[in-house]
Amino acid sequence: MIDRITVDKILDAANIVDVVSDFVTLKRAGANLKGLCPFHDDRTPSFMVSPARNYCKCFACGEGGSPVGFIMKHEQLSYPDALRYLAKKYGIKIEEKELTQEEIQSRGDRDSMFILNEWARDWFKKQLWETQDGRAIGLAYFRNRGFRDDILEKFQVGYCPNSREHSLSADALKAGYQERYLVNNQNEMEPKLSIGTGLSLKRDNGELRDRFFGRVMWPIYTVSGRVAGFGGRVLDAATKGVAIKYQNSPESIIYSKRKELFGLFQARQAIRKADLCYLVEGYTDVMAMHQQGVENVVSSSGTALTAEQIHFIHRITENITVIFDGDDAGIHASERGIDMLLSEGMNVKLLLLPDGDDPDSFARKHTATEFQQYLQDNQVDFITYKATHSIGVKKGEPDAEERLVHNVAESIAVIPDEIKRTLYVRYASQQLNIPERLIIAAVNAEKDKQKKDQPSASSFAPAGKASDRLIKQKGEVAIAQMIIRHGEKVMCYVEDEKGQDIPLSVAEYIFYSLQDDGITLQSPVCQQLLREAVENAHAENFSAEKYFIGHPDEDIRDLALELGPDVVALSKLFDLPASNVLSEQEKSQEEDAGLRLQEVVPSLIASYKLNIVQQSLNDIIETMKRSDVKGDKERYRKLIAEFSEKSKLAKELAKECGERVVLK
Repeated sequence: MIDRITVDKILDAANIVDVVSDFVTLKRAGANLKGLCPFHDDRTPSFMVSPARNYCKCFACGEGGSPVGFIMKHEQLSYPDALRYLAKKYGIKIEEKELTQEEIQSRGDRDSMFILNEWARDWFKKQLWETQDGRAIGLAYFRNRGFRDDILEKFQVGYCPNSREHSLSADALKAGYQERYLVNNQNEMEPKLSIGTGLSLKRDNGELRDRFFGRVMWPIYTVSGRVAGFGGRVLDAATKGVAIKYQNSPESIIYSKRKELFGLFQARQAIRKADLCYLVEGYTDVMAMHQQGVENVVSSSGTALTAEQIHFIHRITENITVIFDGDDAGIHASERGIDMLLSEGMNVKLLLLPDGDDPDSFARKHTATEFQQYLQDNQVDFITYKATHSIGVKKGEPDAEERLVHNVAESIAVIPDEIKRTLYVRYASQQLNIPERLIIAAVNAEKDKQKKDQPSASSFAPAGKASDRLIKQKGEVAIAQMIIRHGEKVMCYVEDEKGQDIPLSVAEYIFYSLQDDGITLQSPVCQQLLREAVENAHAENFSAEKYFIGHPDEDIRDLALELGPDVVALSKLFDLPASNVLSEQEKSQEEDAGLRLQEVVPSLIASYKLNIVQQSLNDIIETMKRSDVKGDKERYRKLIAEFSEKSKLAKELAKECGERVVLK
């Protein structure tokens, strides 16, 4: 449990620009900043960040929130864990007792799997550095490849011994971790994404066996630094000739091979600083480049490049240089990846290493200076690259020129930005010495072909406004806004039993005013707002706006962010409907720096009460029209009495509001 004072410290320290910038590259847009949305496939920046409001929002998919809300959604953390994440980021100490085994077991599946993976990473490291087999087999492998100890420590590499007597599975169970998180279990909600890390395999006899036995290990981190899974490479002589040298953790609710990029956690700051990302194929390629002083590099973890991986890179930079091995397999791989990168709006360059080399082996043959210079001197654009290396385009063949034009046109056609396409057409014409009109014709033909082949793209409809989604009752939006913006302010003073004046907050006034007439707010979220504002009204330094913006309930947070201060200015930025803001009269009163709460709040409450009473009167009239009610004299008499009583109340409320009672 995190105490309220610490929560307030965290919320005060958390800056939305700092938090979002860890995951998205932001560019200035007037008083705000914008970038590619991390919550959907965003190709044109639609994610807006408002420093003044400490708030973010996507125009396309509707996602956003405060710093804690953003972390909860992006990292899929609970509210307390999102607070812990931010506390760690800002160096705020949280005093918490150590979790018991029961508390560990009660954590959610995702948290439990992350915790187990972090324990496994440390276990693998210990085996590498502190056991005889680890040093003789695992550490020798890395040392033979020329890796320094600081690089091994940077990537937290380890070793899983090929031993039944000393296994990760056994040690994990002894440490109190559950078997259900060691193995893979069927996930009924998402069958393809299992629950469990898959660190262990369960045999038919019930025995657990380490999945990665006899392998050197690489932990694979999320962009925020949590261990999502592992990659392992088989080493010892007993397993030579195996079909699969590399093995990854199985797909699960925390790990998907399609989405992860090895080295992104270690590289993200360097990528942002250089505004460039190098993409390589393997784990050791990434490590070798770091050792040569090039840290802005990631690997697709041995898989073919995916759209999900490209999206992660694109949020940080638009510029990517793909480094491939200098053999036919490398050329084929580059062919597959070029168009995917271009279609995502990336600026693409390619670098083919000398035949037989990969970044790891090439780095070992050169000094850091030579290596970095080679990278700078040998990057080429995709048009030049295709003219030189494309498969099936060989000079001297009768139709070589035609093939080359169509090959280049295929790539230009997938570029989403029209201006960029036009510039590439012009450049291709100059480089290939082909008339521009022929390039344009080929690109247009390819675009038409792609339209026919591809299904229509799904659109992202903006999510409904929090007030529209959560509050259906007329008038309650304005009450919710009053509670959020002014709930703790003193409305008036009342005498207690001792004759002393005690302050009555806006929230308390609303609560007692409704209670006097037996009226309650209809929307559960409004009831919760009012109840908590009343409970905390006299707490030291209580601010309703700050309290609700940092609330653990997502609906409460969304509503507070939408209806909080500066909503008039934000309505232009985030396209809020006019119904969600105060009336013109109320706005002018507020702008006078003297919002007359004593006038506005009673009028607001009276208007809401009148609306509720009028609805009740109309309901009574409709009930009295029913034949079964007309035949029941006692019930009919009670309805008439209720109608008379509520009519008097309606007339009184109407006087306060300056309105007439109109029955439908």
